[in-house]
Amino acid sequence: MSSASAPTRFLTGITTTGTPHLGNYVGSIRHSVRFSQRPDVQSYYFLADYHALIKCDEPARIQRSTLEIAASWLACGLDPERVTFYRQSDIPEIPELTWFLSCVTGKGVLNRAHAYKAAVDRNTAAGTDPDADVSIGLFMYPALMAADILMFNAHKVPVGRDQVQHIEMARDMAQRFNHLYGEHFTLPEAEIDDAVALLPGLDGRKMSKSYGNTIPLFSSRAQLQKLIAGIVTDSRAPGEPKEAEGSALFQIYQAFATADETDALRKAYAEGIAWGDAKQVLVDRIDQEVAPLRERYEALMAEPQRIEDTLRAGGEKARVLSRALTSRLREAVGLRNLGQLGAAASGTAKAAKAARPSFKQYRERDGQFYFKLQDARGTVLLQSLGFASPQEAGRAIAQLQAEGEPALAALASRLAPLDNAARAAVVAALAVLAEAAAESARAS
Repeated sequence: MSSASAPTRFLTGITTTGTPHLGNYVGSIRHSVRFSQRPDVQSYYFLADYHALIKCDEPARIQRSTLEIAASWLACGLDPERVTFYRQSDIPEIPELTWFLSCVTGKGVLNRAHAYKAAVDRNTAAGTDPDADVSIGLFMYPALMAADILMFNAHKVPVGRDQVQHIEMARDMAQRFNHLYGEHFTLPEAEIDDAVALLPGLDGRKMSKSYGNTIPLFSSRAQLQKLIAGIVTDSRAPGEPKEAEGSALFQIYQAFATADETDALRKAYAEGIAWGDAKQVLVDRIDQEVAPLRERYEALMAEPQRIEDTLRAGGEKARVLSRALTSRLREAVGLRNLGQLGAAASGTAKAAKAARPSFKQYRERDGQFYFKLQDARGTVLLQSLGFASPQEAGRAIAQLQAEGEPALAALASRLAPLDNAARAAVVAALAVLAEAAAESARAS
């Protein structure tokens, strides 16, 4: 695909084990929603409920968290028509890809994963078996994460610095698979935005559910007032100048306020604003931004079936791509249709005709129209994204048949990503179809 015309693919996963808090909002949700609206970006957002099983054995909590996180993203403006928003467990090709990657990845690679090493270090320090209470799920976490990323050939994965190792491991797995079976995977890159706010919690440490110091994103105003009243401050009395730098209260305010508003509070600090008054300023500023979102969130939470339908539609949209890639990967590793061996050996004219590539056009449950280009074995070479009508999809097929390779660049935004090997296979298949059409025209 032409790099000049193809959008950059970003992928973000959210583990479904907790309730979104203000730190999630300013550190990820708000930034990601704005970013997804850019025309040069193709965004994939998923609820990582398989990952949640590694950390949580409470089914009701995982179900509730899935609902809350999905409702939060939608309430904050994520547009499921513009992005691919899905639940990890609705994509059965992901665990299959996890197995493919596991078969080409050395155990020594996974031994170096931070989460596994931390568990081993804790056990060693306690004098117990190094692998005590370490599940295979925890050990294989990096392979599952790599499958999440590589399934959609993401270019960029926004992560914190503590997650960079997982992206590097995904690159290693992709390189190894590509080396053995051909160029199927894009090598992803970690996207670290140091400008995104890292919010302190109620006790001044990083806001995290692990520390129990969070402010839920959609707390009521009364709850918000109560929680902010508990933010740790120093003992300086009203009228005494206060330091803005290092103040958790000020840092949280800064994440929501404009530059002018931030300067005004900094001046108030220097003039000795009372801590109670400063906390009230913070409550008002957060509520100003969050209140309209809270109203949408509560409406969504009251309609869980609406969220379920949205996620299922997103899953179908994602599976259009995951099925196509998995079909190619199965072919690559040798999980093939045995009947093709007989057809290839028959040498008859009928078999030769059947061996041509072909376009298949169809409608998915999301109501949109798709097409795919298959080779003689039924392996998907090219997969479209959704079209509003069958006529639109048909015109794109006609353009590909008439123009060949140039049409791939022209239609890049309407097609699933292609790696170099897949692109070459598509170009070859289009050439076969063009030759067949020319022969048919000469015969008539």
